[in-house]
Amino acid sequence: MKVLLFDLDGTLIRARGAGRKALNRAIYRLHGIRRDFGIPNLAGRTDLYNFAQAFRAALGRAPSRAEAEKIHREYLRLLPGFVRQAVNAKAYRVMPGLRRLLAILHKDERVLLGLGTGNLEAGARIKLGPSGLLRYFRFGGFGADGLERYRLLRAAVRRARPFAGGRPIRPRDVFVIGDTPFDVAAGRKAGYRTIAVGTGYATMAELAAARPDRLEKDFRDTEAWLAGFGLRPRTAGRKRERSEKQNLIVRETPS
Repeated sequence: MKVLLFDLDGTLIRARGAGRKALNRAIYRLHGIRRDFGIPNLAGRTDLYNFAQAFRAALGRAPSRAEAEKIHREYLRLLPGFVRQAVNAKAYRVMPGLRRLLAILHKDERVLLGLGTGNLEAGARIKLGPSGLLRYFRFGGFGADGLERYRLLRAAVRRARPFAGGRPIRPRDVFVIGDTPFDVAAGRKAGYRTIAVGTGYATMAELAAARPDRLEKDFRDTEAWLAGFGLRPRTAGRKRERSEKQNLIVRETPS
């Protein structure tokens, strides 16, 4: 059984920094301090880590548990508005080639699709909402599963098991797909295979230096992605086999 865990920000979608803006605004609303805690500081981290770091940068100390919970609540209250702003400005986008790839994988009985993201689960749902991609993901590991990213990946695999129908999930059949060196490092530490994709803010050179098992520029080459997952068309019925073959030979025109 293949378990494919996708990062969210910069891997599945871009939302014009909606999460960063919501966090900065939350700190201002709660503590009256304006500070732009930017993308390089946030990318590839977990929300719990980012919230704590933003608080420390603004106030010079770690937040108490009560203070951290207030940030979480205010962030989630503000986030939908910033996502809507990105959508209205036509700055919200799904990565090229991704819809086709997910549609094929979703139909494959050998595959379980999940999220492996540092976002809080509620935040992940808010960010993914406009994309229509939530229907592909039945489980996930999220920012509340631990400060260390590899822990949320292991949590995602635990949550995948009820959907596996008793079939084994071996570490070598778990793939972590992300756009930052942190995704690669976390996947490796969790004991899983890693695929870095150049759709985010990290350069291809930075991703290559992280030594992922595979490196792809984007999601447009469907055949290369399926081969990377070790998948070949195989179904019980001829109709589905023909359908999968047709999907494999149709190449996306780069936009």
